Amino acid sequence: MFASHRPAASAYRKLDVETAVAQADPHALVAMLFDGALAAIAQARGAGREADTALRGAATTRALRILEEGLKASLDPRGGEIASNLQTLYEYMIGQLLAANATADDARYAEVSDMLQQLREAWLAIGPAARRAPVAA
Repeated sequence: MFASHRPAASAYRKLDVETAVAQADPHALVAMLFDGALAAIAQARGAGREADTALRGAATTRALRILEEGLKASLDPRGGEIASNLQTLYEYMIGQLLAANATADDARYAEVSDMLQQLREAWLAIGPAARRAPVAA
């Protein structure tokens, strides 16, 4: 009965995300990446509990892409030791997610989720200062 409304709802959600991205400042964009990775990991964990291997793989791939192409790629090498440490941490998380998906290991998903949640909270805490800082040209 409601199946015919799913494409419209999906298109609406996509438009909502695109609008949020277009209007977001760089700090908010990184926060959105954290949120997206956390949501993908939660979906992978749920799929693992339901033994839905295909969904677990798709959700894990989404989390991996956000880590690799979003969070890791956005690091500024001029950030020195902090950027270097974050790169190492993101690489560790990527390895853990790959292993979690291959072995259906929820503990590895949980570990990465906990680390991302801590990073997200720290990122949000610096938000007001980041928004007040002048942009380097």
